[in-house]
Amino acid sequence: MSLNKESRSPYWRDELLDLEERLLDPSVRGSPQAVIPLLQPDFVEFGSSGRVYTKDMMVQMMLQQSPGVVRIKNFDVKEITPEVAVVTYKTVGAEGRETRRSSVWVRGGPGWQIVFHQGTRVHNRASGSQVSYTTGRS
Repeated sequence: MSLNKESRSPYWRDELLDLEERLLDPSVRGSPQAVIPLLQPDFVEFGSSGRVYTKDMMVQMMLQQSPGVVRIKNFDVKEITPEVAVVTYKTVGAEGRETRRSSVWVRGGPGWQIVFHQGTRVHNRASGSQVSYTTGRS
């Protein structure tokens, strides 16, 4: 297994960051023709709410909801194999809500497709909300 090969990681970083940003873009989310090719047939998401979503559920949800303005911070890519990468990052919404995210991307015939995504809300101590415990770098 190889992690973070220098020859590909910078290229993959830009390409996968662009794909993650596209999945947050309201114009992409509102178009099944734009979203469906980005999701593998067996895609699954563990949402920040705790719900589990399939590809069909996610496409329907994207048509009904817009994420609003969301910034991506601390984006990182780990190469698992030449065809598989894990990305991790944090999103910050306009209201300041932060969510830690991770995605597994697989590269095949149609290009990169996401096969798994997870979002975990980050609770803010200042707001009196429950604190989440994490390991590793932030």
